[in-house]
Amino acid sequence: MKTIRIISLATLAFLTATSCKDSFLEVENPTGENLDTYYNTDEHIQEALIAAYDPIHWPDWGLDQYNALNIDAEIMADNVWVGGATKTDMQNWHMLFNFEADANNTLSSLWTVDYSGIKRCNDVLFYMENYATGHILTDENRGLYEMQARLLRVFYYNMLWHYFGNVPFYLENLGEPPYTAPQITADEVYSILIEELEAVIDSNKLPLRYYKDADGLNDEGQLGRVTQAFAHMLYAEMVMYQNDEARFTKALNGMKEIINNGGFSLNPDFAAIWETSGEWCDESIWEINYEQTNNERGWSSPLAVGGTVLPTLISPNSFPGDDLWSAGGDGWGFMPIKQETYDMYADNDTRRDGTIWKIDSSVEYTLRYQDTHMWLNKYRPMDKNYKSAGFDNNLNYNNNLRYYRYAECLLNAAELALRGAGSAADALTWVNMVRNRAGVEPLTAVTVDDVLTERRLEFVGEGKRYFDLVRAEGISGASAKNKASGVLVPDSYGYRTNTWNSNKKYIPIAQSELDSDPALVQNTAYFQ
Repeated sequence: MKTIRIISLATLAFLTATSCKDSFLEVENPTGENLDTYYNTDEHIQEALIAAYDPIHWPDWGLDQYNALNIDAEIMADNVWVGGATKTDMQNWHMLFNFEADANNTLSSLWTVDYSGIKRCNDVLFYMENYATGHILTDENRGLYEMQARLLRVFYYNMLWHYFGNVPFYLENLGEPPYTAPQITADEVYSILIEELEAVIDSNKLPLRYYKDADGLNDEGQLGRVTQAFAHMLYAEMVMYQNDEARFTKALNGMKEIINNGGFSLNPDFAAIWETSGEWCDESIWEINYEQTNNERGWSSPLAVGGTVLPTLISPNSFPGDDLWSAGGDGWGFMPIKQETYDMYADNDTRRDGTIWKIDSSVEYTLRYQDTHMWLNKYRPMDKNYKSAGFDNNLNYNNNLRYYRYAECLLNAAELALRGAGSAADALTWVNMVRNRAGVEPLTAVTVDDVLTERRLEFVGEGKRYFDLVRAEGISGASAKNKASGVLVPDSYGYRTNTWNSNKKYIPIAQSELDSDPALVQNTAYFQ
C-alpha cells in the first residue's frame, strides 16, 4: 500500500498560484458550504492538508511542461546528456544544459507548482487559526498538522530558492489587489526559511519517521508525510548549499539523530532500493509516492492522481524487449548516461550496474539525440510497474521518487564533520559505511573531496549533482578537479559550448511571470 495517497478532493477548489496572478486567491467551495463552517472539523482540516501535499507529485508532467525533479537538476550537471528526439525536444532543458536559458526557456511550470503548494500550506494554517478553533482539534493533532504545513511550505520555497534565488515571498495569502508579494533576495529567502525550519525542528511535534511493517502495510497510511527526519535532511541540505558554517553543528546534530535512532540503515543490496519492494525500506527517509492502479491521471488530466511518467521519459525508444520490459517500449530517450559516468566506477562497485542500464550495442532500437545505449537503471521501465494502470499506461508508472536516503544522511554528516562540526574519525566511519555497501575498498583517511566524489558515485540520476557542483565553489577544501567537473568547463564532447560561472546559479524567471507583475525583477546576471 502506498500513501500518503494524494487525492482529488471534491471539497477543495483546484487552485494554481504564482506571485502575481489573482485567480489563485479566489477560494470557492464546490459544495457551496461556507469555508468557515466547512473547515471546522478535524476531517476537513486533514483534507486541506492532503491538498497541500498534492503539488509534490505534479512536476514530472503538468502545466504543459515536464519537470521531473531529478532530471531538472541532473541536466545542468555532468553525469547525463539531455537527449530526447532532437535538440528542440524539451528545448528548455537543452538550453539550461548549455547555460543559455532565457525567459521563454526555463522551468516555468515548476514556479507555478511550488507557489501552488505554498498557497495550499497557507490555507491550512489560516483555516486552523480562524475556523478550527477551540477544542475542534486535539493539541496533538493541531501541532502535527501545523508543523506539516509549515515544513511543506519550506520545502516548496526551498525549490524556488535553489533554482530562482530571488523570489516573491509571503507567509500569508494575499487578500487585496494587486495580489503581488515583494520579491526578496536569495539570502533573505534563506534567512527566513532557515529560521522557520528551526522552529519546526525545535517544536518536536513531528515523528522522526513512519514505519512499513513486515506485511508491506504502513503506519496507518502515513508514508509520504513529512517527518522530523525529513526536516533534518532539508535543514542540512539548505545550510550546506548556503555554506552557512554557523549552523553546521546543528545540521550535524540532526544527522546524528537519524543515525543514532537505529531505525534507518543502508539497504544491503544497492540495486534493490529501486525495486517496488524497496520502496519505504529502512534506507528511505522520504519518497514521493506514485501508484499505477486506480489511476485517474491521463493525457487529459495530468495533475490527477496516479503514476509517474519518469520511466517513459528516460528510456530508449522502440525497445525490442527483454525479460523486464515488453517489446515496443515507448521510451522518449531523455537523460542518456554519459560514457565517462559509467567509466568513473570501479569494476567491483555495485552502484555502477545498480545505477546504469547498459544495453549491448547489438540491441537495435530507434536512436534518439545523444543516445549512448546507457540509461538510468534506478527508474528503468518494467512491465510490472505500469501494466496495471487502467489507461494511459506510460504516464502511470509505479516508481516512487526516492528523495532523501540514509546514504545521503551519512555523507551529509561526514561532510559537516570534516568542515568543522565534528571529527574526522566519525566522517571516515560514515563514508566507509557507504563504500562498504557498494563493495569497494574502505578509505584510510577522508577529505571533503572524497565525500563529494562519493556523493557523485552514489546519487547519479537523483538530482543532487548540479547543486553539489554549485556549492563546491564555496567549500574550503574542494579541489580544482571537483570544481572543474562537467558544468564548470566546456564539455569535452562539444555539445556544451558555454561554461558555468557563478552568475548562472539562479536561472531565468519565466516571461509570463514578468509580464504579470511589472515589479518582478529578472535574474539578469544569468545573461552576463
